[in-house]
Amino acid sequence: MHEEVMWLDYVPGLNSLPHFVSYAILASFILFVVAFIVSRNMSLVPGRIQNFVEILAEAMLNLANETIGGHYGKHFFPLIATIFLYIMTCNFMGLIPGFTSPTSNINMTASMAIPVFLATHVYGFKVHGPAYIKHFMGPMIALAPLMFPIEIISHLARPLTLAVRLFGNMVAKHKLLIVLGVLVPLVVPTAILVLGVLVSVVQAFVFALLTTIYLAGAVEEAH
Repeated sequence: MHEEVMWLDYVPGLNSLPHFVSYAILASFILFVVAFIVSRNMSLVPGRIQNFVEILAEAMLNLANETIGGHYGKHFFPLIATIFLYIMTCNFMGLIPGFTSPTSNINMTASMAIPVFLATHVYGFKVHGPAYIKHFMGPMIALAPLMFPIEIISHLARPLTLAVRLFGNMVAKHKLLIVLGVLVPLVVPTAILVLGVLVSVVQAFVFALLTTIYLAGAVEEAH
């Protein structure tokens, strides 16, 4: 099958990489440039870019504080905000002609889901020490033999569900937009674009929200 030609196929150094890798690098570069511009032009009367970034950052900070709370909310805020902004940027790339969304590749989504899974348990042991095992024992010691294997399977399934959910929704969005664009190219192009933007933002938020919930469960006290 003939592979679709993408814009970065013409960029030396990036055209030899898989599409999801080259566009993931481009997304990182875009976020770096935006962060550099905002940090160099901070003002008490924010411009459009600074105002937009501040709104997103405040939303992620509120999510972290309200879900995790206390010291750990602020501690995990950079991770949560970075995940949200990065995934949203990657998702938006699929809406630009000649570009592709790196999150429509399972390798890309897995590369974000696995570090979240590892961070959850690393911080769980860091905060609670060996007592973190109590999180897998259930509400009473009598149920521990039953609950422990169930909890282990549940936790191992988290990175799989995170990766597959984002990957599946991005692939479905891409295919749906192509089909609708072919069927009604002159009737609802704006509606199609709005749908793509909505799906891109929602899926980035869902990934960030689940990451926040997993981290909150890891650092909370087991009863």
